[in-house]
Amino acid sequence: MIDPRPFLDLHCHTSASFDSLASPASVVAAAARRGLTHLAITDHDRIDGALAARAVAPDGLTILVGEEIRTRDGDLIAVFLTEAVPPGMSAVDTIAAVRRQGGLVGIPHPFDRFRGSLAKDGGPRAIEALAGTVDWIETWNARLMFGDGNARAADLAAAVGVAGVAVSDAHTTTEVGVAYTVLAGSPNSPDGLREALAAGVELVMGRASAYVRLVTPVAKAVNRARGRGRVRVGPRP
Repeated sequence: MIDPRPFLDLHCHTSASFDSLASPASVVAAAARRGLTHLAITDHDRIDGALAARAVAPDGLTILVGEEIRTRDGDLIAVFLTEAVPPGMSAVDTIAAVRRQGGLVGIPHPFDRFRGSLAKDGGPRAIEALAGTVDWIETWNARLMFGDGNARAADLAAAVGVAGVAVSDAHTTTEVGVAYTVLAGSPNSPDGLREALAAGVELVMGRASAYVRLVTPVAKAVNRARGRGRVRVGPRP
């Protein structure tokens, strides 16, 4: 029986990003092949890759036009954009710019020591001030392979009452679908995604033995921290 719920990845890159060689078409094909129903294309500081992906997406796969935005305080993720948000502003001003477009905002890999993150670049005060103003926090980023950053993100999301999501942060086609979030509602619009996140989510993380070994302690931490929703370690949808 096919699960009718949306399977959503809120963080994925294409060759429009400086650090990816995966064409929009190949990313879309991989997402559709692996059963995702919704995919946010979030290239660094631009949305042309997302627009190209949306143009070739097959029936059954909805592309959310997004962007990973480099702010002075660390990275943010935005979706439901109509135009690119320029990098280099403060996180507060960046969030305001996204909101003016009617978009939603998330915090990617907030405690990653090796990439742009609010905890690293903006410091503890920045992330504490902003965490409660966004729509989601990445509590499982599949590319965060060292340290306890995902567990700390889960604790932060629980503390501020913001939804936690699982994302692939894919930069190659092989990574598409390694992590995703299952929703009970429709993420086809900003209001729909906001309501679906608030209703509770299921995080799915890992599709190979290596990911299973890595995710087990984090899954326990997420379950303990959030107290609602489910965490599942398992295959693609």
